[in-house]
Amino acid sequence: MKICVIGTGYVGLVTGCIFSDLGNDVICVDKNPEKIAMLERGEMPIYEPGLEEMVKRNVEDKRLIFTQDLHEAVEHSDVIFICVGTPPLPSGDPDMSYVQEAAKGVARALNRYKVIVNKSTVPVGTGNMVREVIETNRRRNVDFDVVSNPEFLREGSAIKDTLEPDRIVIGAPNQVVAMKIMELYTPLERPMIITDVASAEMIKYASNAFLATKISFANSIANICDAVGADVVQVIKGMGLDHRIGSAFLNAGLGYGGSCFPKDSSALVRTAEKNGYEFKLLQAVMDVNKEQAVRFLDRMRVEIGGSFEKKTIGILGLAFKPNTDDMRDAKSVEIIAKLLSEGAIVKAYDPIAIDNTRAIFPQICYTRNSYEVAEDADALIIVTEWNEFKQLNMERVKASMTNPLLFDGRNIYDPVKMRRLGFDYHCVGRTTAVLK
Repeated sequence: MKICVIGTGYVGLVTGCIFSDLGNDVICVDKNPEKIAMLERGEMPIYEPGLEEMVKRNVEDKRLIFTQDLHEAVEHSDVIFICVGTPPLPSGDPDMSYVQEAAKGVARALNRYKVIVNKSTVPVGTGNMVREVIETNRRRNVDFDVVSNPEFLREGSAIKDTLEPDRIVIGAPNQVVAMKIMELYTPLERPMIITDVASAEMIKYASNAFLATKISFANSIANICDAVGADVVQVIKGMGLDHRIGSAFLNAGLGYGGSCFPKDSSALVRTAEKNGYEFKLLQAVMDVNKEQAVRFLDRMRVEIGGSFEKKTIGILGLAFKPNTDDMRDAKSVEIIAKLLSEGAIVKAYDPIAIDNTRAIFPQICYTRNSYEVAEDADALIIVTEWNEFKQLNMERVKASMTNPLLFDGRNIYDPVKMRRLGFDYHCVGRTTAVLK
């Protein structure tokens, strides 16, 4: 099948690569000339394990090409995937301007029947909006259909998640067009659910909001564990073995970040408000997440002597999660900004995300490895749970620090072992119970 993918971010680039790898002819379109030039040189604009190799293979086999020419790409294709960003506005609503722009471009290029697929995360009603935009701006009276096909990939495992999704959701206006999209996914042999367009749009938001709820619930339990002397790791383990609950997304820590959970939760709250419902539960989830890093820094300030002024603080991990360089709503941004505002000297290291962080905080010191971050530090904070941090020589780390104060924001270390090594160790929801 001939496919056009509009947008070459995480969703668009991975979608284009997967469909080309399955034997389709794919044109990926982006209006950013620098990004297209990078891709044509075989350079990736994002970090995602396995992506560079997949792009190279399909480009060489001439199943995948990159262009700025949306008009030609649409004319050439049977199915058009809209995979553009929907960043949050100050109101909490998603910015739909990129989706509208893409729809207008599709409308002007329509030359025969097409299926237009919304793969971007969009609020309920977007399918109708895209249809109206295309009907208003098309230059030829040709038919088309609009489908919702939300993505459920996770950065850092996007290729695996796209090849082996838990489910494929197709929201279509009729069975015929649904079957056309099903045909694209048939080689994956994964469960498919066919719904109306509005329900498919809601499935995406509801899924992300529920996962965000699990994270904030785990953090709330961790905060109580700190107060009563329980161990949140054992509590969550006991909960997770109940098949009705499960252990996924119940890890206590600094809270969620990234490009999905924060903006999708806000967008769903706003959707509810616009339709006369106050989503108090999800608002509380967002409030808990907002407070989590603040609570962590408050504890740290007390332990370091009451002030961060002129204290050297080492940060291990900058990206919002491991195996990505994405800094959108990363907890490190919030933590570094707060430390700098209170006069701290900040040193930082991340295996992948240093360049992206430097664009935000050019004034802090970036090191070549974890051990350099620890040198002469008054405190060390684990912000992102990269695997390499779990294997550090902690005796070497301690020996190089001015003060062996270790704040583990992701609970990656054994508290008993850290204390035996001589660290003044603090984590989330388990310190009191295990350090007696």
